[in-house]
Amino acid sequence: MRTAPALTFSTAVSGAVLALALGAAPARAATGLVVANLELPRESPVGKISQQVGLTEIAVEYGSPAVAGRKIWGTLVPFDKLWSLGAYQATKIRFSRDVSFGDAKVPAGSYALFVIPTKSSWTLILNKNADQLGSGHDYRSELDVARVEVHPKAAPHRERLAFAIPDFTDDGATLEIAWEKVKVAVPIRVNTTQDVLTNISSLDNTWRAYANAARYMLETKKNYDLGLRYVDQSLALKEDWYNVWIKALLLAAKANYKDAGTSAEHALELGLKAGDPLFPEAEIRKALASWGGKSVAAR
Repeated sequence: MRTAPALTFSTAVSGAVLALALGAAPARAATGLVVANLELPRESPVGKISQQVGLTEIAVEYGSPAVAGRKIWGTLVPFDKLWSLGAYQATKIRFSRDVSFGDAKVPAGSYALFVIPTKSSWTLILNKNADQLGSGHDYRSELDVARVEVHPKAAPHRERLAFAIPDFTDDGATLEIAWEKVKVAVPIRVNTTQDVLTNISSLDNTWRAYANAARYMLETKKNYDLGLRYVDQSLALKEDWYNVWIKALLLAAKANYKDAGTSAEHALELGLKAGDPLFPEAEIRKALASWGGKSVAAR
C-alpha cells in the first residue's frame, strides 16, 4: 500500500498568478494551498524505533498510515497478498548482530520487512533487498532470508500503524506490530551469552576485564563456577578490593559463607587502605554481618 509523500511546494507562483488573472481560484493541492516553499506533513509519517537488546541493536523504520475511518484488514490491506507493513518505502529492519527471528536464524544486516496476511495467520518475510518500494514491484522471493508465521490477535484500536519492542531481556525481545484492532508479535532471540564468552576469550590480560566477566556471570547468567574461574584469573594478575569482593559474592551465591566472609574481610581491608570513593564499605559490612550468622547456622 502506498500513500502520497510529503509535499514540498517550490515557487509555483506563475500558475497561481495566471489563475487569478483569469478570475479562477488558486490551484489547491490535496492537502492545502499551493504556496511557495510550504512543506506539509506526510499522510503516513515516518516512524522509527531502536532498542539495545544485550549487545544487539534492533531498529525498525517504517511509514505509519492512519485508519482514517477505513476498513483495513481484507479491504485496504487485502488478504493473501504481499504488503510492505507501512507506506512509501518498504519497512526496514536492522540487526547489528546475528539473531533468530521467530525460528529462523538471520545474519546481521538490514532487511525489508513484508507480510502476507490471512484471516487466521500472517507470514512475516525478511528480504535482502532492504531499500525497495513498498509497492512490492522490486520484491523477489529468492532474496528472502526468513519466513515466519505469526497469529493476529484482537487489540485496542490503534489509529496509526506502530511497531514496538515492549519486552526485552539480555537474551531476547518481542517485536509487536499493531494497527486498527489487530496486533501480532514475533520473538527475536539474540546471542548475548555467546557474544560475551567470545569477547572474554579474546581479552587481553587485564585484571579488571576478567573481574567484570566474573561479575557478569554472577549477576546476569548465575553461572557461579565460571565466575569463580574468571575472578581467579583476575586475582592472579592483580589483587584489588573490587575482584576480591566479587569473589566473596560468588562464594556467598554458592552458600559458602565461611570463605565468602574471609574474602569480604580482605576486600574491606584493601578498600579502606585504597581510599577509593567507589568502595562500597557499608554494603560489605552489611554482608559480613549477614554471612556470619549464616556461616554459624550452617555448621
